[in-house]
Amino acid sequence: MLYHAYELQRSWLNSASSWASIGAEMLSNPANPFNYGPLGYLGLGPMAASALEVFAHAAAPYGKPAWGIEAVELDGTSHPVVESTVVNRPFGDLKEFYRESLPEDAPRLLVVAPMSGHYATLLRGTVERMLERYRVFVTDWSDAKTVPLHEGTFDLDDYIDYVIGFLEHIGPDETGGGAHVMAVCQPSVPVFAATAIMNRDAHLCTPKTLTMMGGPIDTRCSPTSVNDLAMERPIEWFRHNVIATVPMQYRGAGRRVYPGFMQLAGFMSMNLGNHMMSHYEMFKHLTVGDQDSAQATKDFYDEYRSVCDMTAEFYLQTVEEVFQTHALPNGTFVHRGKRVDLGDITATALLAIEGERDDISGLGQTKAALDLTPKLSDRKKRYYMAEGAGHYGIFNGSRWRTKIAPVVEEFIAAHG
Repeated sequence: MLYHAYELQRSWLNSASSWASIGAEMLSNPANPFNYGPLGYLGLGPMAASALEVFAHAAAPYGKPAWGIEAVELDGTSHPVVESTVVNRPFGDLKEFYRESLPEDAPRLLVVAPMSGHYATLLRGTVERMLERYRVFVTDWSDAKTVPLHEGTFDLDDYIDYVIGFLEHIGPDETGGGAHVMAVCQPSVPVFAATAIMNRDAHLCTPKTLTMMGGPIDTRCSPTSVNDLAMERPIEWFRHNVIATVPMQYRGAGRRVYPGFMQLAGFMSMNLGNHMMSHYEMFKHLTVGDQDSAQATKDFYDEYRSVCDMTAEFYLQTVEEVFQTHALPNGTFVHRGKRVDLGDITATALLAIEGERDDISGLGQTKAALDLTPKLSDRKKRYYMAEGAGHYGIFNGSRWRTKIAPVVEEFIAAHG
């Protein structure tokens, strides 16, 4: 019933959004004679049009955004970018981006995107920045409601297998080493585990470096409200209260999922005041004709409100093993029936990056990874704390481009 109620509400809001958009266009159309009467004289027309436009944007439906990376600017020159899907699998594809002027021997970087309710395009800014010097591969996870039931299930074990499989596709370079890997937020845990497995097996595609950014390696360090919520209730509560069944109109009909709209509602409620102020500022920008500032806000929320579903088994296993039992730092994490020993990591260099103001993964949660690898030389470990950065600021925005990305590049060069 939960999913059906949401779909009903979404249908109503879609209609209201369309009507509001039409109203905004009518009120702002210079051919409208009412704009030249008392309505226009008092400035009520532009105000009403701006209010309707804000509502229309807030209530509009959002699908999967396009990557839209056509070129990158480097040293004042624009370089075309080629995008392709190199591996296609039911629960996620492997995308490749490279600029045509990149040297053939440029390092390969696998960016593992979060499977946490948003599409991988949330990392568009991350990919654009790293394209300056690397061939970039990205995990483009599927929306679970679009995956038919006959494709089976997808849990943490499958996530790890997908990552290893993608690294195998990228393959070793001419020196015999694997690609570099960057895990942003949630995937830090399964990618850390995959790295331990590949080190243990002396896999030819073992990552040369692993950069973990704002990842919940050990959520007992500086727990945030997100961590507290996961600890407050037993796993059965989550199973019975936040898991829903995909309705019949989707290809994944009948699949049990954690809906993306619930994840979005949770994130929005954490900073509701900030989101309301952002929309009020957008209203003011529209009223005075500052379209560029208003569009910047629209672009952010176009991405932020584009959400997707996760399979129930992946979500519940993540809540239990990452946030409740802390299986990885406790040494009890199991992959395909075999315990994952982080002490097996001896070849892959590790970089842990945290944001000073991260309210999702608190300080120390990612840094813990460096203490969990006792057999890895200290020369292959580095920690960086981005001053003033929140969770999204460590992989997007000006601070990411000018301060954090250079640290990643320096680390990769040192261990390449």
